[in-house]
Amino acid sequence: MNTGNTNRNRTRIGTPCISDGTVPASEFWIFVQNYAFQFWIFVQNQGFEFWIFVHRMIYHAFHRGNSNMYLERKAYGKLIEWKETSKGSTALLINGARRVGKSHLAEEFGKKEYDSCIKIDFAQDGKSVRSMFEDDMDDLDLFFSKLSALKTTKLHKRRSLIILDEVQLFPLARQKIKTLVADGRYDYIETGSLLSIKANVKDILIPSEEVKFTLNPLDFEEFLWVMGDRTSAEYLEDCFNNRRPVGEQIHKNMMNRFREYVLVGGMPGVVSKYADTKDFAAADLIKRSILDLYRDDIAKFAEGYEQKVLALFDQIPSQLSKKEKKFTLSSLDKNARSRTYEDAFMWLADGMIINQCFNAVDPSVGLSMNLDETSQKCYMADTGLLVTHALFDKDYADNHLYRAILLDKVNINEGMIMENAVTQIFRASRHKLFFYSRSKTSKKNDAGETVTEKAIEVDFLTTKDGKVCPVEVKSSKYNSHSSLDRFLKKFGKRIGTPYIVYTKDLKVDGNIVFIPIYMSMFL
Repeated sequence: MNTGNTNRNRTRIGTPCISDGTVPASEFWIFVQNYAFQFWIFVQNQGFEFWIFVHRMIYHAFHRGNSNMYLERKAYGKLIEWKETSKGSTALLINGARRVGKSHLAEEFGKKEYDSCIKIDFAQDGKSVRSMFEDDMDDLDLFFSKLSALKTTKLHKRRSLIILDEVQLFPLARQKIKTLVADGRYDYIETGSLLSIKANVKDILIPSEEVKFTLNPLDFEEFLWVMGDRTSAEYLEDCFNNRRPVGEQIHKNMMNRFREYVLVGGMPGVVSKYADTKDFAAADLIKRSILDLYRDDIAKFAEGYEQKVLALFDQIPSQLSKKEKKFTLSSLDKNARSRTYEDAFMWLADGMIINQCFNAVDPSVGLSMNLDETSQKCYMADTGLLVTHALFDKDYADNHLYRAILLDKVNINEGMIMENAVTQIFRASRHKLFFYSRSKTSKKNDAGETVTEKAIEVDFLTTKDGKVCPVEVKSSKYNSHSSLDRFLKKFGKRIGTPYIVYTKDLKVDGNIVFIPIYMSMFL
Protein backbone atom coordinates (compact mmCIF):
# COMPACT_ATOMS: atom_id res chain seq x y z
CA MET A 1 0.00 0.00 0.00
CA ASN A 2 1.31 3.46 -0.92
CA THR A 3 1.71 5.61 2.19
CA GLY A 4 3.63 8.45 0.62
CA ASN A 5 0.66 10.85 0.46
CA THR A 6 -0.83 10.29 3.91
CA ASN A 7 -0.41 13.97 4.91
CA ARG A 8 -1.69 15.50 1.71
CA ASN A 9 -5.38 15.24 2.41
CA ARG A 10 -5.20 16.43 6.01
CA THR A 11 -4.91 20.15 5.08
CA ARG A 12 -8.05 22.11 6.02
CA ILE A 13 -9.23 25.52 4.83
CA GLY A 14 -8.07 28.27 7.21
CA THR A 15 -5.14 26.26 8.54
CA PRO A 16 -1.63 27.62 7.76
CA CYS A 17 0.34 25.15 5.72
CA ILE A 18 4.13 24.93 5.93
CA SER A 19 4.46 21.77 3.83
CA ASP A 20 4.91 23.77 0.63
CA GLY A 21 6.91 26.63 2.18
CA THR A 22 4.15 29.27 1.79
CA VAL A 23 4.06 30.06 5.53
CA PRO A 24 7.18 30.56 7.68
CA ALA A 25 7.59 28.08 10.47
CA SER A 26 7.63 30.80 13.15
CA GLU A 27 4.20 32.11 12.11
CA PHE A 28 2.82 28.57 12.03
CA TRP A 29 3.83 27.87 15.63
CA ILE A 30 2.41 31.22 16.79
CA PHE A 31 -0.91 30.11 15.22
CA VAL A 32 -0.75 26.73 17.00
CA GLN A 33 -0.07 28.34 20.37
CA ASN A 34 -2.93 30.84 19.97
CA TYR A 35 -5.32 28.07 18.89
CA ALA A 36 -4.32 25.86 21.81
CA PHE A 37 -4.79 28.74 24.27
CA GLN A 38 -8.26 29.54 22.89
CA PHE A 39 -9.25 25.88 23.08
CA TRP A 40 -8.06 25.67 26.69
CA ILE A 41 -10.19 28.72 27.63
CA PHE A 42 -13.15 27.09 25.88
CA VAL A 43 -12.96 23.77 27.73
CA GLN A 44 -12.42 25.51 31.08
CA ASN A 45 -15.77 27.27 30.64
CA GLN A 46 -17.76 24.09 29.93
CA GLY A 47 -19.98 22.45 32.52
CA PHE A 48 -20.47 18.88 33.63
CA GLU A 49 -22.98 18.19 30.85
CA PHE A 50 -20.35 18.99 28.22
CA TRP A 51 -17.99 16.35 29.58
CA ILE A 52 -20.78 13.79 29.72
CA PHE A 53 -21.42 14.62 26.07
CA VAL A 54 -17.71 14.21 25.21
CA HIS A 55 -17.60 10.86 27.05
CA ARG A 56 -20.59 9.61 25.08
CA MET A 57 -19.14 10.81 21.79
CA ILE A 58 -15.84 9.02 22.48
CA TYR A 59 -17.67 5.86 23.57
CA HIS A 60 -19.79 5.76 20.44
CA ALA A 61 -16.82 6.62 18.22
CA PHE A 62 -15.13 3.42 19.36
CA HIS A 63 -18.27 1.26 19.54
CA ARG A 64 -20.41 2.55 16.69
CA GLY A 65 -21.82 -0.30 14.63
CA ASN A 66 -19.90 -2.81 16.68
CA SER A 67 -22.78 -4.87 18.04
CA ASN A 68 -20.90 -8.02 17.01
CA MET A 69 -17.77 -7.06 18.92
CA TYR A 70 -15.88 -9.89 20.58
CA LEU A 71 -16.85 -10.37 24.21
CA GLU A 72 -14.18 -11.74 26.48
CA ARG A 73 -15.31 -15.09 27.88
CA LYS A 74 -13.92 -17.19 30.72
CA ALA A 75 -14.43 -20.16 28.42
CA TYR A 76 -11.50 -18.95 26.31
CA GLY A 77 -9.19 -20.15 29.06
CA LYS A 78 -10.79 -23.60 28.88
CA LEU A 79 -9.97 -23.72 25.18
CA ILE A 80 -6.36 -22.78 25.90
CA GLU A 81 -6.19 -25.51 28.53
CA TRP A 82 -7.60 -28.07 26.08
CA LYS A 83 -5.09 -27.11 23.39
CA GLU A 84 -2.11 -27.35 25.74
CA THR A 85 -3.12 -30.63 27.36
CA SER A 86 -4.65 -32.44 24.39
CA LYS A 87 -1.92 -31.68 21.83
CA GLY A 88 -4.11 -33.11 19.08
CA SER A 89 -5.20 -36.27 20.89
CA THR A 90 -8.83 -35.15 21.23
CA ALA A 91 -11.38 -32.89 19.56
CA LEU A 92 -13.24 -30.30 21.64
CA LEU A 93 -17.04 -30.33 21.39
CA ILE A 94 -18.62 -27.02 22.45
CA ASN A 95 -22.27 -27.53 23.31
CA GLY A 96 -24.68 -24.71 24.05
CA ALA A 97 -27.91 -22.93 23.18
CA ARG A 98 -28.43 -21.23 19.88
CA ARG A 99 -26.91 -17.71 19.87
CA VAL A 100 -24.85 -18.33 23.00
CA GLY A 101 -21.61 -17.55 21.13
CA LYS A 102 -20.14 -20.98 20.39
CA SER A 103 -19.08 -20.26 16.81
CA HIS A 104 -17.69 -16.82 17.62
CA LEU A 105 -15.65 -18.17 20.52
CA ALA A 106 -14.19 -20.95 18.39
CA GLU A 107 -13.33 -18.56 15.54
CA GLU A 108 -11.64 -16.06 17.85
CA PHE A 109 -9.65 -18.88 19.38
CA GLY A 110 -8.62 -20.10 15.93
CA LYS A 111 -7.54 -16.65 14.79
CA LYS A 112 -5.47 -15.91 17.90
CA GLU A 113 -3.96 -19.29 18.75
CA TYR A 114 -3.22 -20.85 15.33
CA ASP A 115 -1.44 -19.91 12.12
CA SER A 116 -4.61 -20.63 10.16
CA CYS A 117 -8.20 -21.60 10.82
CA ILE A 118 -10.90 -23.12 8.61
CA LYS A 119 -14.56 -23.13 9.59
CA ILE A 120 -16.93 -25.63 7.99
CA ASP A 121 -20.46 -24.36 8.60
CA PHE A 122 -22.94 -27.18 8.04
CA ALA A 123 -25.80 -24.66 8.13
CA GLN A 124 -24.34 -22.69 5.21
CA ASP A 125 -21.85 -24.78 3.24
CA GLY A 126 -23.25 -26.80 0.35
CA LYS A 127 -23.16 -30.40 -0.74
CA SER A 128 -19.55 -30.14 -1.88
CA VAL A 129 -18.31 -30.08 1.73
CA ARG A 130 -20.62 -32.86 2.87
CA SER A 131 -19.62 -35.05 -0.05
CA MET A 132 -16.00 -34.77 1.06
CA PHE A 133 -16.88 -36.42 4.37
CA GLU A 134 -18.85 -39.08 2.53
CA ASP A 135 -16.41 -39.84 -0.30
CA ASP A 136 -12.87 -38.65 0.51
CA MET A 137 -12.14 -39.75 4.09
CA ASP A 138 -10.23 -42.81 2.85
CA ASP A 139 -7.65 -40.45 1.35
CA LEU A 140 -6.99 -37.69 3.89
CA ASP A 141 -4.31 -36.06 1.71
CA LEU A 142 -6.99 -35.50 -0.92
CA PHE A 143 -9.56 -34.48 1.71
CA PHE A 144 -7.34 -31.75 3.18
CA SER A 145 -6.21 -30.55 -0.25
CA LYS A 146 -9.82 -30.12 -1.34
CA LEU A 147 -10.76 -28.42 1.93
CA SER A 148 -7.84 -26.01 1.71
CA ALA A 149 -8.71 -25.12 -1.88
CA LEU A 150 -12.42 -24.75 -1.16
CA LYS A 151 -11.80 -22.42 1.80
CA THR A 152 -8.76 -20.69 0.15
CA THR A 153 -6.80 -21.21 3.35
CA LYS A 154 -3.47 -22.97 3.75
CA LEU A 155 -3.27 -25.66 6.39
CA HIS A 156 -0.13 -26.06 8.54
CA LYS A 157 0.68 -29.30 10.32
CA ARG A 158 -0.01 -28.96 14.08
CA ARG A 159 -0.52 -25.21 13.60
CA SER A 160 -4.02 -25.10 12.08
CA LEU A 161 -7.51 -25.45 13.55
CA ILE A 162 -10.52 -26.87 11.73
CA ILE A 163 -13.95 -25.92 13.15
CA LEU A 164 -16.96 -28.11 12.43
CA ASP A 165 -19.78 -25.64 13.07
CA GLU A 166 -23.40 -26.71 13.70
CA VAL A 167 -22.22 -30.32 13.59
CA GLN A 168 -25.64 -31.61 14.68
CA LEU A 169 -26.87 -30.83 11.15
CA PHE A 170 -24.47 -33.39 9.68
CA PRO A 171 -23.89 -36.14 12.28
CA LEU A 172 -21.60 -38.11 9.94
CA ALA A 173 -18.95 -35.40 10.32
CA ARG A 174 -19.06 -35.91 14.08
CA GLN A 175 -18.47 -39.63 13.64
CA LYS A 176 -15.51 -38.93 11.36
CA ILE A 177 -13.76 -37.03 14.17
CA LYS A 178 -12.26 -40.36 15.22
CA THR A 179 -10.43 -40.64 11.88
CA LEU A 180 -9.39 -36.98 11.80
CA VAL A 181 -7.98 -37.01 15.34
CA ALA A 182 -6.12 -40.27 14.69
CA ASP A 183 -4.47 -38.63 11.67
CA GLY A 184 -3.03 -36.02 14.04
CA ARG A 185 -2.21 -33.25 11.57
CA TYR A 186 -4.58 -30.57 12.88
CA ASP A 187 -6.73 -29.61 15.85
CA TYR A 188 -10.53 -29.82 15.74
CA ILE A 189 -13.36 -28.00 17.48
CA GLU A 190 -16.98 -29.01 16.98
CA THR A 191 -19.85 -26.70 17.89
CA GLY A 192 -23.52 -27.54 18.08
CA SER A 193 -26.86 -27.63 19.84
CA LEU A 194 -29.32 -30.44 20.52
CA LEU A 195 -26.45 -32.89 20.34
CA SER A 196 -28.04 -35.62 22.44
CA ILE A 197 -31.51 -35.94 20.95
CA LYS A 198 -32.19 -39.19 19.12
CA ALA A 199 -32.46 -37.65 15.66
CA ASN A 200 -28.88 -36.34 15.88
CA VAL A 201 -27.17 -39.49 17.15
CA LYS A 202 -29.25 -42.46 16.03
CA ASP A 203 -27.19 -43.35 12.93
CA ILE A 204 -23.65 -42.61 14.16
CA LEU A 205 -21.05 -43.97 16.52
CA ILE A 206 -20.21 -41.13 18.92
CA PRO A 207 -16.40 -40.78 18.97
CA SER A 208 -14.62 -41.34 22.26
CA GLU A 209 -12.03 -38.77 21.16
CA GLU A 210 -14.42 -35.89 21.99
CA VAL A 211 -13.92 -33.71 25.04
CA LYS A 212 -17.25 -32.01 25.82
CA PHE A 213 -17.60 -28.47 27.07
CA THR A 214 -20.80 -26.48 27.68
CA LEU A 215 -20.88 -22.77 26.91
CA ASN A 216 -23.43 -20.88 29.00
CA PRO A 217 -24.66 -17.29 28.66
CA LEU A 218 -22.36 -14.64 30.10
CA ASP A 219 -22.21 -14.70 33.88
CA PHE A 220 -22.35 -11.53 35.95
CA GLU A 221 -18.58 -11.09 36.13
CA GLU A 222 -18.28 -11.37 32.34
CA PHE A 223 -21.09 -8.81 32.05
CA LEU A 224 -19.07 -6.47 34.28
CA TRP A 225 -16.08 -6.93 31.97
CA VAL A 226 -18.15 -5.89 28.98
CA MET A 227 -19.27 -2.80 30.90
CA GLY A 228 -15.64 -1.89 31.53
CA ASP A 229 -15.38 -3.09 35.14
CA ARG A 230 -12.55 -5.56 35.70
CA THR A 231 -11.91 -4.84 39.38
CA SER A 232 -15.16 -5.13 41.33
CA ALA A 233 -15.51 -8.93 41.25
CA GLU A 234 -12.22 -9.44 43.08
CA TYR A 235 -13.26 -7.00 45.81
CA LEU A 236 -16.70 -8.61 46.11
CA GLU A 237 -15.18 -12.07 46.45
CA ASP A 238 -12.87 -10.85 49.20
CA CYS A 239 -15.85 -9.38 51.07
CA PHE A 240 -17.76 -12.65 50.65
CA ASN A 241 -14.87 -14.80 51.93
CA ASN A 242 -14.35 -12.53 54.93
CA ARG A 243 -18.07 -12.01 55.62
CA ARG A 244 -17.65 -8.26 55.29
CA PRO A 245 -20.20 -5.76 53.90
CA VAL A 246 -19.14 -4.11 50.65
CA GLY A 247 -20.25 -0.64 51.72
CA GLU A 248 -23.28 1.47 50.87
CA GLN A 249 -22.10 3.11 47.65
CA ILE A 250 -20.47 0.03 46.15
CA HIS A 251 -23.54 -2.04 47.01
CA LYS A 252 -25.79 0.51 45.33
CA ASN A 253 -23.61 0.52 42.22
CA MET A 254 -23.45 -3.29 42.08
CA MET A 255 -27.20 -3.68 42.51
CA ASN A 256 -27.82 -1.20 39.69
CA ARG A 257 -25.42 -3.12 37.47
CA PHE A 258 -26.97 -6.44 38.47
CA ARG A 259 -30.43 -5.17 37.57
CA GLU A 260 -29.08 -4.30 34.14
CA TYR A 261 -27.67 -7.82 33.87
CA VAL A 262 -31.02 -9.36 34.85
CA LEU A 263 -32.88 -7.36 32.22
CA VAL A 264 -30.34 -7.76 29.43
CA GLY A 265 -29.31 -11.33 30.23
CA GLY A 266 -26.16 -13.05 29.05
CA MET A 267 -26.73 -13.85 25.38
CA PRO A 268 -23.71 -12.29 23.61
CA GLY A 269 -25.61 -10.54 20.82
CA VAL A 270 -27.96 -8.91 23.32
CA VAL A 271 -25.13 -7.87 25.64
CA SER A 272 -23.17 -6.41 22.72
CA LYS A 273 -26.17 -4.37 21.60
CA TYR A 274 -26.79 -3.05 25.08
CA ALA A 275 -23.11 -2.22 25.62
CA ASP A 276 -23.12 -0.42 22.28
CA THR A 277 -26.34 1.57 22.75
CA LYS A 278 -27.36 1.42 26.44
CA ASP A 279 -30.84 0.90 24.99
CA PHE A 280 -33.08 -1.74 26.61
CA ALA A 281 -35.53 -1.54 23.72
CA ALA A 282 -32.84 -2.40 21.16
CA ALA A 283 -31.68 -5.30 23.33
CA ASP A 284 -35.27 -6.49 23.72
CA LEU A 285 -35.67 -6.76 19.93
CA ILE A 286 -32.73 -9.16 19.74
CA LYS A 287 -34.13 -11.22 22.60
CA ARG A 288 -37.42 -11.51 20.72
CA SER A 289 -35.58 -12.75 17.65
CA ILE A 290 -33.86 -15.43 19.76
CA LEU A 291 -37.17 -16.56 21.23
CA ASP A 292 -38.61 -16.73 17.71
CA LEU A 293 -35.61 -18.82 16.69
CA TYR A 294 -36.29 -21.23 19.56
CA ARG A 295 -39.88 -21.60 18.43
CA ASP A 296 -38.75 -22.27 14.86
CA ASP A 297 -36.27 -24.88 16.10
CA ILE A 298 -38.99 -26.61 18.13
CA ALA A 299 -41.28 -26.77 15.12
CA LYS A 300 -38.46 -28.04 12.91
CA PHE A 301 -36.52 -30.43 15.11
CA ALA A 302 -38.94 -31.67 17.81
CA GLU A 303 -40.68 -33.79 15.22
CA GLY A 304 -43.51 -35.87 16.60
CA TYR A 305 -43.84 -34.07 19.92
CA GLU A 306 -43.41 -30.40 18.95
CA GLN A 307 -46.79 -29.46 20.45
CA LYS A 308 -45.76 -30.78 23.86
CA VAL A 309 -42.43 -28.92 23.70
CA LEU A 310 -44.14 -25.66 22.70
CA ALA A 311 -46.69 -26.10 25.47
CA LEU A 312 -43.94 -26.50 28.08
CA PHE A 313 -41.97 -23.60 26.65
CA ASP A 314 -44.96 -21.25 26.71
CA GLN A 315 -45.84 -22.24 30.29
CA ILE A 316 -42.47 -21.42 31.85
CA PRO A 317 -43.24 -17.81 32.90
CA SER A 318 -46.64 -18.63 34.42
CA GLN A 319 -45.25 -21.67 36.26
CA LEU A 320 -42.42 -19.60 37.75
CA SER A 321 -44.78 -16.81 38.77
CA LYS A 322 -46.50 -19.12 41.27
CA LYS A 323 -45.53 -19.01 44.94
CA GLU A 324 -44.48 -22.66 44.67
CA LYS A 325 -42.63 -22.79 41.39
CA LYS A 326 -42.84 -26.53 40.79
CA PHE A 327 -43.97 -27.29 37.26
CA THR A 328 -47.57 -28.54 37.33
CA LEU A 329 -48.36 -30.59 34.23
CA SER A 330 -52.09 -30.53 34.97
CA SER A 331 -52.07 -26.89 33.88
CA LEU A 332 -51.40 -28.20 30.37
CA ASP A 333 -53.74 -31.18 30.44
CA LYS A 334 -55.63 -32.62 33.39
CA ASN A 335 -54.59 -36.10 32.23
CA ALA A 336 -50.93 -35.20 31.66
CA ARG A 337 -48.30 -37.44 33.24
CA SER A 338 -44.56 -36.94 33.67
CA ARG A 339 -43.65 -39.87 31.45
CA THR A 340 -45.66 -38.45 28.53
CA TYR A 341 -43.76 -35.15 28.71
CA GLU A 342 -40.35 -36.63 29.50
CA ASP A 343 -39.05 -36.25 25.93
CA ALA A 344 -40.35 -32.68 25.74
CA PHE A 345 -38.50 -31.66 28.91
CA MET A 346 -35.38 -33.43 27.64
CA TRP A 347 -35.57 -31.58 24.31
CA LEU A 348 -35.67 -28.16 26.00
CA ALA A 349 -32.89 -29.14 28.40
CA ASP A 350 -30.71 -30.55 25.62
CA GLY A 351 -31.22 -27.36 23.64
CA MET A 352 -29.93 -25.43 26.68
CA ILE A 353 -33.17 -23.42 26.62
CA ILE A 354 -34.12 -24.39 30.17
CA ASN A 355 -32.42 -25.28 33.42
CA GLN A 356 -34.15 -28.09 35.30
CA CYS A 357 -34.10 -28.08 39.10
CA PHE A 358 -35.11 -31.31 40.87
CA ASN A 359 -36.48 -32.01 44.33
CA ALA A 360 -33.88 -33.72 46.56
CA VAL A 361 -36.27 -35.45 48.94
CA ASP A 362 -33.61 -36.63 51.40
CA PRO A 363 -30.89 -33.97 51.46
CA SER A 364 -27.37 -35.34 51.72
CA VAL A 365 -24.04 -34.73 50.03
CA GLY A 366 -25.09 -37.03 47.18
CA LEU A 367 -28.06 -34.89 46.17
CA SER A 368 -28.39 -36.65 42.81
CA MET A 369 -29.05 -39.95 44.58
CA ASN A 370 -32.26 -38.75 46.24
CA LEU A 371 -34.23 -37.11 43.45
CA ASP A 372 -37.92 -37.06 42.80
CA GLU A 373 -37.77 -36.49 39.03
CA THR A 374 -41.53 -35.98 38.89
CA SER A 375 -41.10 -32.86 41.05
CA GLN A 376 -39.13 -30.18 39.25
CA LYS A 377 -38.85 -26.48 38.60
CA CYS A 378 -38.21 -25.32 35.07
CA TYR A 379 -36.17 -22.11 34.70
CA MET A 380 -35.09 -20.29 31.57
CA ALA A 381 -31.38 -20.69 30.86
CA ASP A 382 -31.12 -16.93 30.31
CA THR A 383 -32.94 -14.50 32.59
CA GLY A 384 -33.00 -11.71 30.02
CA LEU A 385 -34.93 -14.03 27.71
CA LEU A 386 -37.35 -14.83 30.56
CA VAL A 387 -38.08 -11.11 31.05
CA THR A 388 -39.05 -10.83 27.39
CA HIS A 389 -40.75 -14.24 27.22
CA ALA A 390 -42.98 -13.38 30.21
CA LEU A 391 -44.64 -10.56 28.31
CA PHE A 392 -43.88 -11.53 24.74
CA ASP A 393 -47.26 -10.30 23.49
CA LYS A 394 -46.51 -6.76 24.71
CA ASP A 395 -44.11 -4.19 23.33
CA TYR A 396 -41.01 -3.28 25.32
CA ALA A 397 -42.65 -0.02 26.45
CA ASP A 398 -45.51 -2.01 28.01
CA ASN A 399 -43.32 -4.55 29.81
CA HIS A 400 -43.67 -3.52 33.47
CA LEU A 401 -40.92 -5.93 34.52
CA TYR A 402 -38.26 -3.53 33.25
CA ARG A 403 -39.59 -0.73 35.45
CA ALA A 404 -40.20 -3.00 38.44
CA ILE A 405 -36.66 -4.40 38.41
CA LEU A 406 -34.88 -1.12 37.68
CA LEU A 407 -36.80 0.66 40.47
CA ASP A 408 -36.51 -2.28 42.91
CA LYS A 409 -40.29 -2.62 43.07
CA VAL A 410 -40.40 -6.36 42.46
CA ASN A 411 -43.50 -8.08 43.90
CA ILE A 412 -43.79 -11.74 44.91
CA ASN A 413 -44.69 -12.99 41.43
CA GLU A 414 -41.98 -10.93 39.76
CA GLY A 415 -39.51 -12.41 42.26
CA MET A 416 -39.24 -15.30 39.81
CA ILE A 417 -36.86 -13.10 37.81
CA MET A 418 -34.33 -12.87 40.62
CA GLU A 419 -34.65 -16.59 41.40
CA ASN A 420 -34.08 -17.39 37.73
CA ALA A 421 -30.98 -15.17 37.76
CA VAL A 422 -29.54 -17.24 40.60
CA THR A 423 -30.07 -20.46 38.62
CA GLN A 424 -28.28 -18.90 35.66
CA ILE A 425 -25.34 -17.97 37.87
CA PHE A 426 -25.26 -21.43 39.46
CA ARG A 427 -25.22 -23.15 36.07
CA ALA A 428 -22.41 -20.86 34.90
CA SER A 429 -20.50 -22.10 37.97
CA ARG A 430 -21.23 -25.73 36.94
CA HIS A 431 -23.66 -26.33 39.81
CA LYS A 432 -26.41 -28.87 39.27
CA LEU A 433 -29.75 -27.52 40.47
CA PHE A 434 -31.63 -28.99 43.42
CA PHE A 435 -34.33 -27.74 45.78
CA TYR A 436 -36.20 -29.18 48.76
CA SER A 437 -39.97 -29.39 49.04
CA ARG A 438 -42.14 -31.18 51.57
CA SER A 439 -45.88 -30.74 51.82
CA LYS A 440 -47.75 -30.21 55.04
CA THR A 441 -48.21 -33.56 56.81
CA SER A 442 -50.24 -34.87 59.72
CA LYS A 443 -49.55 -38.04 61.70
CA LYS A 444 -50.21 -39.50 65.11
CA ASN A 445 -47.46 -39.68 67.70
CA ASP A 446 -46.91 -42.46 70.26
CA ALA A 447 -49.52 -40.92 72.53
CA GLY A 448 -52.13 -41.05 69.77
CA GLU A 449 -52.13 -37.29 69.29
CA THR A 450 -52.26 -35.78 65.82
CA VAL A 451 -49.06 -33.89 65.05
CA THR A 452 -48.94 -31.55 62.08
CA GLU A 453 -45.66 -30.73 60.36
CA LYS A 454 -45.77 -27.57 58.34
CA ALA A 455 -44.66 -27.47 54.73
CA ILE A 456 -41.01 -26.76 53.95
CA GLU A 457 -39.80 -25.06 50.76
CA VAL A 458 -36.11 -24.27 50.21
CA ASP A 459 -35.24 -22.67 46.88
CA PHE A 460 -31.86 -24.31 46.28
CA LEU A 461 -29.47 -26.83 47.78
CA THR A 462 -25.73 -26.86 47.16
CA THR A 463 -22.92 -28.83 48.77
CA LYS A 464 -19.65 -27.65 50.25
CA ASP A 465 -17.08 -29.37 52.46
CA GLY A 466 -19.25 -32.46 52.87
CA LYS A 467 -22.32 -30.53 53.97
CA VAL A 468 -25.58 -29.45 52.35
CA CYS A 469 -25.98 -25.67 52.13
CA PRO A 470 -29.57 -24.40 51.75
CA VAL A 471 -30.05 -21.21 49.74
CA GLU A 472 -33.17 -19.04 49.90
CA VAL A 473 -33.75 -16.20 47.42
CA LYS A 474 -35.77 -13.29 48.76
CA SER A 475 -37.20 -10.21 47.08
CA SER A 476 -36.80 -6.65 48.34
CA LYS A 477 -39.94 -7.10 50.49
CA TYR A 478 -38.58 -10.14 52.35
CA ASN A 479 -39.29 -10.20 56.09
CA SER A 480 -39.00 -13.81 57.33
CA HIS A 481 -37.37 -17.20 56.71
CA SER A 482 -39.59 -19.58 58.67
CA SER A 483 -39.37 -22.34 56.05
CA LEU A 484 -35.58 -22.25 56.16
CA ASP A 485 -35.73 -22.42 59.98
CA ARG A 486 -37.86 -25.58 59.79
CA PHE A 487 -35.42 -27.11 57.30
CA LEU A 488 -32.45 -26.39 59.58
CA LYS A 489 -34.27 -27.91 62.55
CA LYS A 490 -35.17 -31.07 60.63
CA PHE A 491 -31.75 -31.72 59.02
CA GLY A 492 -29.44 -29.83 61.38
CA LYS A 493 -26.54 -32.32 61.51
CA ARG A 494 -26.26 -32.53 57.72
CA ILE A 495 -26.35 -28.80 57.11
CA GLY A 496 -23.44 -26.49 56.41
CA THR A 497 -23.74 -22.73 56.07
CA PRO A 498 -27.29 -21.57 55.23
CA TYR A 499 -27.55 -18.56 52.90
CA ILE A 500 -30.25 -16.03 52.21
CA VAL A 501 -29.77 -14.24 48.92
CA TYR A 502 -31.45 -10.84 48.91
CA THR A 503 -31.04 -7.25 47.69
CA LYS A 504 -29.25 -5.72 50.67
CA ASP A 505 -25.60 -5.71 51.76
CA LEU A 506 -23.89 -8.71 53.33
CA LYS A 507 -24.57 -9.47 56.98
CA VAL A 508 -24.35 -12.44 59.33
CA ASP A 509 -27.21 -13.19 61.70
CA GLY A 510 -26.50 -16.17 63.92
CA ASN A 511 -25.53 -19.05 61.65
CA ILE A 512 -27.24 -17.59 58.57
CA VAL A 513 -25.22 -15.58 56.06
CA PHE A 514 -27.21 -12.95 54.16
CA ILE A 515 -25.60 -12.06 50.84
CA PRO A 516 -26.55 -9.59 48.10
CA ILE A 517 -27.73 -11.39 45.00
CA TYR A 518 -24.66 -10.44 42.96
CA MET A 519 -22.54 -12.50 45.39
CA SER A 520 -24.37 -15.71 44.50
CA MET A 521 -21.59 -16.31 41.94
CA PHE A 522 -19.32 -17.20 44.89
CA LEU A 523 -21.53 -19.93 46.33
